[in-house]
Amino acid sequence: MRILRKIQTWIKENLLVTNSPLAGCETVYQTTESHMINIMKLKLEEEGIHDIILNNMDSSYNNFGKVELYVKQNDVIRAKHIIDKNYE
Repeated sequence: MRILRKIQTWIKENLLVTNSPLAGCETVYQTTESHMINIMKLKLEEEGIHDIILNNMDSSYNNFGKVELYVKQNDVIRAKHIIDKNYE
């Protein structure tokens, strides 16, 4: 797991182009359940926070990898608070 994290960090630092949609963004939520990422995306959009979904799931089995939700760096704290907040 540590090697995977190092590889992901290296890719983000060295291969992502600065005009990429993920430039200046941070992960605020990640899961292996694709329906949960859509729920979190809707929560953020209701509060006016622009977000990006990055699906790293294996396309043939959907057993490997995660789906990640990114927001701009200046929205990270607010987004994490919204995600952690329980709705009834």
